Order: sequence, then C-alpha cells, then structure tokens
Amino acid sequence: MEDVFGQALLDYHSNNYSEDIKTISSLDEEDVIPLPYLFRNYDQMPPLEQNALQLARGTILDIGCGAGGHALYLQEKGLAVTALDQSEGAIQVCQERGVKKTVHSSVLSYQKEKYDTLLLLMNGIGLAGRLVDMVQFLNHLKKLLKPNGQVLLDSSDIIYMYEQDEDGGYWIPSSDQYYGEVTFTMEYKGEKSAPFPWLYLDFNTLQNASWANGLACELVSEGNHYDYLAKLSFQQ
Repeated sequence: MEDVFGQALLDYHSNNYSEDIKTISSLDEEDVIPLPYLFRNYDQMPPLEQNALQLARGTILDIGCGAGGHALYLQEKGLAVTALDQSEGAIQVCQERGVKKTVHSSVLSYQKEKYDTLLLLMNGIGLAGRLVDMVQFLNHLKKLLKPNGQVLLDSSDIIYMYEQDEDGGYWIPSSDQYYGEVTFTMEYKGEKSAPFPWLYLDFNTLQNASWANGLACELVSEGNHYDYLAKLSFQQ
C-alpha cells in the first residue's frame, strides 16, 4: 500500500473507518491525523483556513487538496477551483465528493495553467521538503501564478517543540539543517509510507526566502499556537 494517505481517505469516505493515520517524526514524536478532521466543513475549519478561503479569488489551484474540503467550499461559492494532489486515493475521494476539476500530480510536475490564487493550506509549504529546496519550490509557484496572482499559505514556527533554557534560548540539536525540517512516516492499518521530508517555516524565514526569489510576503493573520497565514505575490 504505497498510497497510505489515500487509502485512509478512501476507507473513511466509504464508511470503513476503524482507525486514524499514525505519524512518526524525526522529532521522536508520535501523533495521529484524525480522519474525520480531513473531512471537516467550513464551520469546522480553524480561523486561518477560513480567512484564506475568504481571500481566495479568480481561478484557484488547491495544492495538496486532500479530501477536497477547501475545493468543495470554493466551488459552492461559484469559484473556478482545481484540486491537485499526488495521492491517487485523495483525488478519487475528491471526485466522488463532487469536485469538478481535479489533477493527480505532484505540484512540481504540474504547470499546465496559470492561476489567480494558489492555496497551500494545512502547512502546504511543507511540500517544499527542505529549506534548501525553497528556491526551486518558489520559482515553480511563480510559473503557476498569473501576473496579479497570490499564494495563500499557512505554516507554523515549531521552535516551541524544542527545550527552552532559563535565558529564553532554545536547545536545538547541533545540526546543519534548519530546525523546521522534519522527516515523517505515515502508518495506517499496519502499512507504512516511505519516509518523506516536511518543512515548517517561521514567518521571517519565509519572508526572506520569498524576497530573495522576487516575491513579496505579507503576514495576513496569526493563529493561537505559533501558526500564521501569509500571502505571497510578485514584487511591484
């Protein structure tokens, strides 16, 4: 079962829900992704996501669309939205739930159209993988953007996951890599995914990376727990 995530979505969608997705991270953390949460409606979404959906305009590409909750909401508002995911199971669920336009592809392999809004929600910027890959990732997003387009993304500064000393500094393991780079493995019904890199970005690092790649970066709103919503656009 290579598409662990997609299989879990398919099971939940077909009323075969018996367990959640387990995640094991390089931070020695074990966690779960509750499947019902991936099928939440607009009223059940956190304020940052609701805010992003209200700001979405024009033609929209929902990158890493999962079960399609964001795409369905935008579609119901009458907006032209395309749901993209590299999980075949996720795309099947989106189609069965009524998303009209879907693309089964990784974002880096896709460049057929340009959009007014690119959505990267649920820490979608994590798809970049590592900080060193942000140049390639942001340059690819630029190819998908119309001249007056916008990227709406949320992320978290995970500095809080490291121990703090009496002076307020943080104990980060001596490493050459940025502290927001995490490797995850997903496990579902005894099957494990291949390990994959995921990136959590503090806002200042995102802003610096954006500016260095010709994009303006604006802090739209902040959540309750080191999380934030940002908007990227071409520098004027």
